[in-house]
Amino acid sequence: MNDNTAGRLPISIEFFPPKTPEGVEKLRGVRQQLYVLKPEFCSVTYGAGGSTQSGTLATVREIIAEGVAGAPHFSCIGASRDSIREQLAGFRTAGIRRIVALRGDLPSGYGGFGEFRYASDLVAFIRAETGDHFHIEVAAYPEVHPQARSPEADLKAFVTKVRAGASSAITQYFFNSDAFFRFVDDARKAGVEVPIVPGIMPITNSSQLIRFSEACGAEIPRWIRLRLESFGDDKASIQAFGLDVVSQLCEKLRAAGVPGIHFYAMNQATATIEICKRLGW
Repeated sequence: MNDNTAGRLPISIEFFPPKTPEGVEKLRGVRQQLYVLKPEFCSVTYGAGGSTQSGTLATVREIIAEGVAGAPHFSCIGASRDSIREQLAGFRTAGIRRIVALRGDLPSGYGGFGEFRYASDLVAFIRAETGDHFHIEVAAYPEVHPQARSPEADLKAFVTKVRAGASSAITQYFFNSDAFFRFVDDARKAGVEVPIVPGIMPITNSSQLIRFSEACGAEIPRWIRLRLESFGDDKASIQAFGLDVVSQLCEKLRAAGVPGIHFYAMNQATATIEICKRLGW
């Protein structure tokens, strides 16, 4: 890990593409607030089988037009080589230089994987087609991917993605820093040298957080879950507690010399800005 113990860490911020004109307008305002943090890039997600792909690209184009690097999430499940090739050409035309390459989830009722079964296949294909044009981010799971057969198999899949040509990795969010440190140690022992950036989820809404965590396999430590449950519908207490917990986690990560922090902002600005303020950024 590098020595970022004292200074400001590079940060990046993730959004999801809004589904309504009001959401689009709201996100424009949120981004302007968050740009004061000078993010290195902003990534934009999309749904199963690329179900929000046009919204993702439209949002990334806006971010680039606003003078910030934009990175689309790009998944390969159900895709053909020709369709991926076409999308990569579209990315180049749009001035995109960074991609978050993922396997993605099959949309319900979808029959097969298409020509790509794993994210590592997508990474290898992007490198073969476009050389070093794109900075390729891949996902990492400190607490093990929910569909992995075992922690060993999950680590092996991560190493394969990196060897296929990934530039760096962003982790699923976590609240247990030891899980992250152990994952990074294991990855380094397996020969991974690329930066592994921790993903951070601000706590602003306990029922939403619990729902997300169950779906993606991120563990909410029992003591955090019990405190959140004890607040009931008291939003102010949930947010105050959430800011304390997540700021302390970021402080611990900074002290350990992580290469940056990736915020899952959930299309909101307040919590991410407040966490960065507390860290003196």
